[in-house]
Amino acid sequence: MKVDVIQKVMKINDEVAASLRDRLAAMGLASVNLLSGPGAGKTTLIETAIRALEGRVRLGVVEGDPDTALDAERIARAGAPVVQINTGGGCHLEANLVDRALGRLPLQEIDLLLIENVGNLVCPTDYDLGETMRVGVVSTAEGHDKPIKYPKLFRTVDMVILNKIDLLPYVDFDVDVFLKHVESLKPGMPVLQVSCTTGEGIATWTHWLAHLARAQTPPR
Repeated sequence: MKVDVIQKVMKINDEVAASLRDRLAAMGLASVNLLSGPGAGKTTLIETAIRALEGRVRLGVVEGDPDTALDAERIARAGAPVVQINTGGGCHLEANLVDRALGRLPLQEIDLLLIENVGNLVCPTDYDLGETMRVGVVSTAEGHDKPIKYPKLFRTVDMVILNKIDLLPYVDFDVDVFLKHVESLKPGMPVLQVSCTTGEGIATWTHWLAHLARAQTPPR
């Protein structure tokens, strides 16, 4: 019975996600689902993109969090329209939650939708949110073994961002080992190394977003 219930939930989620994808595509609106563990820096990456793309690409954000609205408040201060989804302790967003959130965003005034998923490396990987692209974010503070410990995330994303590279001199993180693990799980996976503190790699990150907003297909 439990298996049947889970299959039914996933089927309903996939149907809603497919409808969402069609709806956004009809509007010419691409979306990016950002997945990571807590503290990897998703919110800061979004804030940085909002400010860097001001006047060129209008970003809208759906912010997922178990309880607070702290990250949504940061996004609003950065200058983008944002809708907060509180999951009440739930470890992931689902398509129906995103669907309802979109009704509170000025979609006609947005060029690209960013969805910040709940900080978790396991649960969010199973739920299609109707996104155009899925990006996994890992920080250097988390350890270079994350790909082999959480392989499903790295197999299901379209790009990996290695964040906080300014911390490399101070943490035990082997970039070459990390890249090797990512490549073993999904050959050819693009990995972007960035630091929101120093600005390294941010131009590439924002260029990727701008290209996706215009063409709905990302540059390599």
